[in-house]
Amino acid sequence: MPELPTPRRPAERRPRGRPKLATAAQQQAKIVDATRRLFLAQGYGGTTMNEVAAHCRVSKRTLYELFPSKADLLGAIIERHRTSMLALPGDYAGLSLSISLERIFQIDISEEDDEARAAFLNLTIVEAARYPEVGEMLHRLGGQRAHALLAEWMETERQAGRLFIDDTPSAARILMDMMFGAIVTKTGAHAEWPGLDARKDYMRRCIRIFVHGTGNRPASET
Repeated sequence: MPELPTPRRPAERRPRGRPKLATAAQQQAKIVDATRRLFLAQGYGGTTMNEVAAHCRVSKRTLYELFPSKADLLGAIIERHRTSMLALPGDYAGLSLSISLERIFQIDISEEDDEARAAFLNLTIVEAARYPEVGEMLHRLGGQRAHALLAEWMETERQAGRLFIDDTPSAARILMDMMFGAIVTKTGAHAEWPGLDARKDYMRRCIRIFVHGTGNRPASET
């Protein structure tokens, strides 16, 4: 009996239509990351929206739909940068105050990431002296928002009986000055350290000093 031919499988159909486009959120994230690098290379004032569109390979129309102005784009970059400086909101339940604060201030990041966040902070401080909108956004979306988040976390710890302070906003400001002062000076110049490990050790000492003074109720109050 002759062998029957093997039946052919139907050819797989390719999905019709154009490839799926990135969502607006994905496009925004891509533009923010690319523009951050462009600002670092050329400065905020030295970069135009036309250059941003070309660098990000998007149309000017798409760029302006996502970010109506260069200031709006800078604001989004500052908000992204804030999360690299302060990991809040976050879940630190079950951790000691010292370990929680080390993770919140992201002490153990890589040298590459550390240099990237310091470089952007330097840039914004220098550009703020030239462009008022940079200083306003850096204060409102960066420092002010970070302070509010840290104070909120500290207040939660205070109410839980793990932190003993009489003024949560002031305590948050003091700790931020200690920690961020170790990363960059207010003139936009790098703080002088013999190496990254030395600065990390200094930041841990700042946390230990802070926790030692606020983490235990004074004997006179017990």
